[in-house]
Order: sequence, then structure tokens, then C-alpha cells
Amino acid sequence: MAKGQQKVLQTVNWPVFIMSGGFLLLFVVMAFTNMELTSFIVDKGFQLAITYFGGYWQVLLLATFLVGAVLAFSKLGSVRIGKLDKPEMGFFKYLAIVVTTGLGAGGVFWAAAEPLYYFLEAPPTYSGVIETTNDAIQVALAQSFISWGFSAWAVYGAICSIVMVYAHNHKGMPLKPRTILYPILGDRIQDSKWGTAVDVFCIIGAAAGTIGPIGFLGLQVSYGVNALFGWPDTYVTQVTIILILTSIVLLSTLTGIEKGIQWLSKVNVNTALFIGVFLVLFGPGIFLIDSYLSATGTYLSHFIEMSTFRGDNEWSGAWMLFFFGWFIGFGPIVALMVARISRGRTIRELFLVVAIITPILTNIWFTILGGSGIFYEIQKPGSIATPLEENGLPAAIIAIASQMPLGSMMPFLFLLLTILFVVTTVDTMSYSLAMSVTGKGNPAKSIRFFWASIMSIIAMILINVGNGGVNALQSFVVIAAVPVSLILLPLLWGAPKIALLLAKEQGIISSEEKNNK
Repeated sequence: MAKGQQKVLQTVNWPVFIMSGGFLLLFVVMAFTNMELTSFIVDKGFQLAITYFGGYWQVLLLATFLVGAVLAFSKLGSVRIGKLDKPEMGFFKYLAIVVTTGLGAGGVFWAAAEPLYYFLEAPPTYSGVIETTNDAIQVALAQSFISWGFSAWAVYGAICSIVMVYAHNHKGMPLKPRTILYPILGDRIQDSKWGTAVDVFCIIGAAAGTIGPIGFLGLQVSYGVNALFGWPDTYVTQVTIILILTSIVLLSTLTGIEKGIQWLSKVNVNTALFIGVFLVLFGPGIFLIDSYLSATGTYLSHFIEMSTFRGDNEWSGAWMLFFFGWFIGFGPIVALMVARISRGRTIRELFLVVAIITPILTNIWFTILGGSGIFYEIQKPGSIATPLEENGLPAAIIAIASQMPLGSMMPFLFLLLTILFVVTTVDTMSYSLAMSVTGKGNPAKSIRFFWASIMSIIAMILINVGNGGVNALQSFVVIAAVPVSLILLPLLWGAPKIALLLAKEQGIISSEEKNNK
């Protein structure tokens, strides 16, 4: 074995690797052996997670956002993290990576369908609204803003990345999920069994959450090309789509974060920006602008009320808490990537990008796609709702795109954009998972290759079982969110302590001010 290969293998935390990989393998075996039992176990775990932890998640997300906001808009917001005087990466590239990493397949399918679901069946978070009325438009969009809004995105690094950057760049700790516990365990986190458990839980949650969209992409794009071009909607087509996705990711891996991930993220964001501007100018622009303003007003004025809604556990589990669980399950691994690219930025810049600018852009994008769907449904009742009800998310985006200006070309463009979103997410997740098992900010390409390949292989295996395997794995992310949410809790006081220490070191506050705080 070459020295280079030996060195790579020595950097891998094998207990974490074996336990997390072993669980994923066990899940695949269970799905093949008895899909009915696997689905039952996952559904039961999902319901228990929602029932007993749903309220806690709602409070945790709000508290994470509020603590991050207090840090960002106080003197502590001027603290610069990562031992650099200026950022390593330009602002647009930085923003593009954060946006595309977090959105994934939701950037197209859920953006188009979720507001329409709420329009057709008014959410109970805002009482007295009748579905398919004018009032239902702003409520439908506002509810999707809650699912993908300020508090949800805050989990992706508003305070978590502060701890990770400090522990890694200032104290020499590994760039792994376990570093979250540095404020509690200090240097012991490197060899702690608790640290191993944290790594395993976070890796399983993020890997499962990435495998799901890969399989979902294969199934949905296969439906799309069948509807548009008449290609057979078969397992061969689904696997071909996943192989194309994987090939792009592997090519990106060769170029590293400075080129591959940045380039894919920029292309992704620029394509979405082009579509958004095009639809505002040549589509239902006035309707979209008016709807966004009204929905934003509803979102801001009822933010706390809607975020803490507890009146319908079945509905919340199917919608709001499902998305909250996803954000939490992905949180530490996405925060690793955010920490990796945030050196040299201030706490204020970090918070504004992750928890303010990105959610606003997400909400605008949901208004453009979902709002267009609502507009066309109002103009021609049933034209979007019927395909959505009969064939799900991919049918909705194709039905919406077909009614847009240049309707013969737009469905194809949206399928391409979906592939770009998922490719970018898989690329960044492969990078983050490689960091998680090595602790290195620049993990070996072979480790990144492995994670991209194994996640795609598992996705191909599961879609051969049927939709149930992919759906069960996606639901499992919500179960994984239970331990991950407990890991995130100490950040609420750990991040402010670190911010205070750095503020003193950088002369932003005096010792007397620190003692008073």
C-alpha cells in the first residue's frame, strides 16, 4: 500500500465510520428483507419523535435564532472568527454555497408544491381562513416561510458555526460534529465516547437525509422525462439519472471546494436567479410581488404564534415539524461546511447570511414558484391541483412550468435546475461527511469519493425496493433529529461564552464589560 493511501486511512475515525456505515447497511438489508416492517418501525419512531420532541424543537429553533440575533446585533457581532483578518471567500460565492447546500431538492419540488398544498387546504396555524380564497394566498405562502424561515435556517450555523470555528481554528480540535460539545467537554472531546456518539448520530442523519433526495431525484426526474419526452419511467431510467448526478459530483470532487463546489453553487444560484427575474418580468409579476409583500407581513406579524403552534399534532407532524426535524437532523453537518467557509468573517456577517439573507431569498423563491402555481390554479382551477393530487410533486412543477411563458422549454429547465440543486447538495454533503470522519478541513478526495458513491449506490438499491424505501429513509431523518436536537441545546450558552472570550481577546469589549455580562 502506498504511503499516501496509508496516511489517508490513518486519518479516518474507524469506529465512527463503521458504526454509521453499518447502520446504513443494516437499513438497506431491512428494507430488502421486510419493507413493511421497516416502514412500520420508522413510522412509529417518527410519530414518537413528533409527539414528545415537537414542542421542544419549536422552542429550540426560536431560541437558536434569538441567541444568534442578540450576538450579531450587539458589540459581539464585530468579533472576527477563525484567526483571519478577512474572509477567505468572496461574498457571492459564500452565499451561494450556503443557499444551495441547505435547499437541495426542496429548492424546486417543495418550493412549487408546498404553498399550493396550503392554498388548497388552509393550515390550522392561522384560524378562520378558507382555502382557495384571496386570504388563503398570503397564509399559504407565510406558512411555507415558517417551514423554511429564519428560525429553521438558524440551525445551520447561526451559533453552531461559532463554536466549531473557535474549537477548530483557535483550539486545534478536529472539524467534526463532536466539536459542538467543546464548551462542555473541552479537549476531552477528541477521545470521548460521547464525541463518538455525536459523530455517529449526526453522520447517520445527514447521510440518510442526502440519500433520500438522491433517490427522490431519480424517481421524480424519471417521471418528468417520461411526461416531457416519452422516455420510459423505469428503474433503468431512474438509475441512469442517479449515475449522471453521481458523475458530476465525482468530477467536482477532483477540483476541491475552491473550484468544484463554488462553481456548481454559482451556476445553481445564477440559473435560479435568471428564472426568477424572467417570471417576475414576463409571468404573473404583479401577483407575485403583491403576494410576497402580503405573505411577509403575515409571516412577521404572526411569526411567534405560527412557530409555536401546538393545536393539531397530526398536521404539524406532516408539515411544519417534519421540516423542522429535517433542518435539525442536517444541522451539525451543514454547520461544518458553513464553519469551513466562514473563517475571517464576523459573527454578524455569519448570522446575517445564514439566518436572515438566505431565508429571505428562500422565501422569495418559494413565492416565485409556489405563487406562480397558485396564480395558474386560480386562473384555471384544477390545472395544478389535479396533477399534484394524482402524481405528486414532480407533476406539480411540470404543470406549473408548462403554463409559464416559454412553457415548452420551462419544464426542461426546471428539471435541470432540480438536478443542479441536488448535485450541489450531494457534493457539499460528501465534503462535510468526509470532514466528519477525518476531522480535516480539506479531507482526502478518496474519502469524498467514497461518500458520494456509497450514498448514490444506497439510493439506487432503495428505489429498486420501491418508493417506500426512500420515503422511510427520509422520515428517519426526523427520528435522528431527536439526539441531534439534544446535542444542539448547549450551544445556546456555549456560543455566547466563546463570543465573549474572543471579544475580549480582540479588544472589542474590556474585561470590566465582560465581567458585567
